[in-house]
Amino acid sequence: MAESNFVDYVKIFCRSGNGGNGSVHFRRDKFVAKGGPDGGNGGRGGHIILRGNKQLWTLLHLKYRKHIHAENGEHGSGSNCTGASGDDIILEVPLGTVAKDAESEEIYFEITHDGQEAILCKGGRGGLGNSNFASPTNQVPMYAQDGEKGEEGWKILELKILADVGLVGFPNTGKSTLLSVVSAAKPEIANYAFTTLTPNLGIVSYRDNKSFVMADLPGIIEGAHEGKGLGIRFLRHIERNSMLLFMIPADSDDIRKEYKILINELKLYNPELLHKPKMLAITKSDLIDDELEKLLKKELPKDLDCIFISSITGKNIPKLKDKIWEMLNE
Repeated sequence: MAESNFVDYVKIFCRSGNGGNGSVHFRRDKFVAKGGPDGGNGGRGGHIILRGNKQLWTLLHLKYRKHIHAENGEHGSGSNCTGASGDDIILEVPLGTVAKDAESEEIYFEITHDGQEAILCKGGRGGLGNSNFASPTNQVPMYAQDGEKGEEGWKILELKILADVGLVGFPNTGKSTLLSVVSAAKPEIANYAFTTLTPNLGIVSYRDNKSFVMADLPGIIEGAHEGKGLGIRFLRHIERNSMLLFMIPADSDDIRKEYKILINELKLYNPELLHKPKMLAITKSDLIDDELEKLLKKELPKDLDCIFISSITGKNIPKLKDKIWEMLNE
């Protein structure tokens, strides 16, 4: 996925269709000079609908479509003819899309599965024709109901990546390298911070034709919950991962301290993230010998499943996949 093609936030102006007006009409046939009221109802205005599409991974197709207007419903007519409803506009979005109001930031709904549909802006109802108002005491109603106005306003669509495993760590800790080793994904890899500027997804093959989705997320730095570094723009992607794989390199100055910083950033952003299954991978373990590895194990968090891995030599990669699969299926 090219960086320029990954869009996870769009702001669009939506206007649903107005409902058509009801008709004031009376039956006039050759042999009926003064028939009763037969004004038809107005048609419904078009909705603006979001539909989940598992084939989409980005909101790029909506980036330059700033104004979206649905059709108005047609007015009713004689002979109790109901006006045609305005055509709905269906916007296909990737799974994990959250829709909310741009001003109040009220969340309307989330699209989480393929084919799911939800109305973003509801079309106005059509007005009732005068035939609906006829009664024994009012046999010639000279009025009908106007159609309702549609809804309009600025809406925000945010994408939160849906994946089984989210890779969490500081910049340049080997997240992209691991993803490239265990899947067919080809993320950009370099020996400098913030190589990964957009989330990368890879399908990891497991035994017996099973698989799971792994997401390489941009690195976190201290203060990310306040917007530092790449900030909260990418912290939200962690919300949709089933489990979190923390990654800290073996040559880190203080593994325990770095883990606490990462945990604290997630806690300050959204405390609910800490309830997800967690695991710690010590990366770049090809840089240390067995004796140093034993010493480092004593410094690791006691309440966490930890494993030493190397994406370069393949050390413990099969074991890591086994542990991930177990956690995903607990």
